[in-house]
Amino acid sequence: MSTVRFPAPLRPGDRLGVTAPSAGVNAALRPRMDFAVRTLEKRGYDVTVGDCMNGDGHVSAPLADRRDELTAMLLDPRVRAVVPPRGGSVAIDLLSALDWDAIRAAEPTWLCGYSDISTILLPFTLLTGVATVHGSNLLDTPYEPAPGLMSWLDVAESPGGAAFTQTSPGRYHNGGGPPEWSARPEATAIDYESAGSWRLLNGGSDGEVRLTGRLLGGCVETLGNLAGTPYGDTSAFAERHAPEGLLVYVEVAGAEADEACRTLHGMRLAGFFERATGILVGRTAAPSIPTLTQDEAVLDALGSVGVPIIADVECGHVPPTMPFVNGARATVVLAGGAGRITQTLA
Repeated sequence: MSTVRFPAPLRPGDRLGVTAPSAGVNAALRPRMDFAVRTLEKRGYDVTVGDCMNGDGHVSAPLADRRDELTAMLLDPRVRAVVPPRGGSVAIDLLSALDWDAIRAAEPTWLCGYSDISTILLPFTLLTGVATVHGSNLLDTPYEPAPGLMSWLDVAESPGGAAFTQTSPGRYHNGGGPPEWSARPEATAIDYESAGSWRLLNGGSDGEVRLTGRLLGGCVETLGNLAGTPYGDTSAFAERHAPEGLLVYVEVAGAEADEACRTLHGMRLAGFFERATGILVGRTAAPSIPTLTQDEAVLDALGSVGVPIIADVECGHVPPTMPFVNGARATVVLAGGAGRITQTLA
């Protein structure tokens, strides 16, 4: 049994690397990126922005350039965290190109992000045993955390062995994604105008639900392509690092209910949920279809796993976002519609 490794806590003066392993930043988003960098600098960090940032295509640069820049940052002991500007669509092309042995041997570095970046975060933790933060990308970083939640920086600044608790604010932004950055590049607040609590999708219990395990997960549309491969082998990770089992979290970015259902079925058949003690499903703005809702899609695909499934968790594309540390021990409690999660960096 191996121990999950956690990078050293971030401290003011540390260097943070910014590179785009998937989509880059176009001209309309550059003011937002510049503001986000200034936000990190005001917090006391030295920020290095890489060359792989072009936003004119579906990726920021050729594969070799993205591989080399990301690897250089992860192997540079002066860089204490790497945060991409945004997600994208085909970060999967990096997985077989990265030197995982070199990354595993290096001093652990925080790697943070979500959406298509979860295509890298999950394999990073599975293959190296190093924790990663599924939270915000750089362009989201200037937003003030919603009540009860933390930012990814708060998490990465936590000392080793620390335990921290986040509580669902019970509200969310009904518009789906954040305000238009090209119009409001310096936005720091989001209007959480809609009420919404965590919900137990199966079991029908009004009593307290308590789940424990090590956290692993990410975006359904991207991780569905990793299940059944060495880059998505959650069962092997559990054998090495998580005898207590896994709390698996998944979130649908935009797939219609039938597509989400099909992908989740495939992940289940590939063993992705085999060691799950519970499943957390992120709140989604993705559409249902006339014959299938998003809730029904989850239950159709995952109901047979036989563990509690909690929906409308703040871990996806609908703000606010609750950072989850892949590899952290966690306890989730749902009681009377109120949800909270305690994560321990050990």
